[in-house]
This record gives sequence, structure tokens and C-alpha cells, in this order.
Amino acid sequence: MSKPYETKILGAEPDSTAPDGTAVRLLPSLAGGSMAHFELPAGAVSHAVTHRTVEEIWYVLSGRGTLWRRSEESEQTEPIGPGVAVTIPLGVAFQFRAETAAPLVFLAVTMPPWPGMEEAIAVDGPWTPTVEAGRRPP
Repeated sequence: MSKPYETKILGAEPDSTAPDGTAVRLLPSLAGGSMAHFELPAGAVSHAVTHRTVEEIWYVLSGRGTLWRRSEESEQTEPIGPGVAVTIPLGVAFQFRAETAAPLVFLAVTMPPWPGMEEAIAVDGPWTPTVEAGRRPP
């Protein structure tokens, strides 16, 4: 019998590193979506990626940075910080960077649930990445 509910406390250490290079702490998931906590170090730049099958909604908890998004219809770069929520629709390329004062920390909901590292496809972005992409800790 499966558990009817899931409760999880945010882990002290990351569960893995996302394909874009952020530290990931996994949170609960359901059949329709999954949630995770992401952190990009102060002054760091992620890898630019797009997703094969998922879309995301982010909510920034702390830190400040810049988010770049590109679709076939438009391209946009905008500042992000605490209290800002953004969407990453299916097929949109994105990259982000943290300001030097503090790490950029956000929650993300992925719909459907994140299927694994093969989900992300590397693309060209506006900035040179400064973090290692997509590895699991030893």
C-alpha cells in the first residue's frame, strides 16, 4: 500500500546537481508534478538548457539575479529576486545568474514530475556558465 501523504523536511545537503548546475534538494511529488529547492552560488552563472517534456514555475526565496528566457516567439532578460514568481513553459530555453552578494535560492514545481537528467537539453545562452552541470554527489 502506498502512502496517502508525503511530508519532507528540506535536506541540509543537496540531493544532486541539476543539468543547469544548481544544487537540488528534492521535496514532495505527486502524479501531476514535483517540487524542489534550488540554489545557485553567489556570482555564479548556470548552464543554458531547455526541457524535453516538463514545464516549471519558480518562486524566488532569497538572493537576486537575472533570468534569460527564449522561445520561438520572443526573448527576454529580467531581474529576479525574493517574492518573484516566473514560468518556464515547455520548449523555452533559459539561463540564469546570481548576483555576487548572495546565492540565488528558489523553489520550483515541475509538471509533470521531473523524469531525470536526460530531460534537459543544453542550448546556447547569453552568458558563459561558471558551475559544473548535472552530476550526482558521490
